[in-house]
Amino acid sequence: MNRSVVHMTFAVIKTGGKQYKVAANDVIKIEKLDAAAGDIVTFDEVLMVGDVIGAPLVEGALVAAELIETKKQKTVIIFKKRRRHNSRRRNGHRQQLTTVRITEILTGGAKPALAAAAKAEAPAAVTEEAPAKKPAAKKAAPKAAAEDTAAEKPAKKAPAKKAAPKADQE
Repeated sequence: MNRSVVHMTFAVIKTGGKQYKVAANDVIKIEKLDAAAGDIVTFDEVLMVGDVIGAPLVEGALVAAELIETKKQKTVIIFKKRRRHNSRRRNGHRQQLTTVRITEILTGGAKPALAAAAKAEAPAAVTEEAPAKKPAAKKAAPKAAAEDTAAEKPAKKAPAKKAAPKADQE
């Protein structure tokens, strides 16, 4: 059986100090990754693919995934108490997790499919066009802000006038 044509039902990957058994179209929550939603991320630390076990990694194996979202986990309460010492400490922690959908498991040094690469390039094209439109809006906004501040300054000075002292109270 040729290693590049292994029937890839599952793979074991390592990320964030943990190991995950994944298959195509699985949705898993892992430690936070520095990428935006919709990006294609690849995991190159593949420990096992189907029946092929790496020593320690499988040569040329790659797992591609689409990043869905990054958000915080539910709060975990850490409560420490020392009996009969009037000592209590309460603390909370929210771990940041990234949700990814496994798109494909590749072996033999293959690259991710063009559909996955096209998804990664489409958001990049949108972000390149957006900054061209935003500077025009930013240039108009300071002028409007300057007009607003100029209109507000006299309004603020007018109520600050004090009333004349009364002559009847002496």
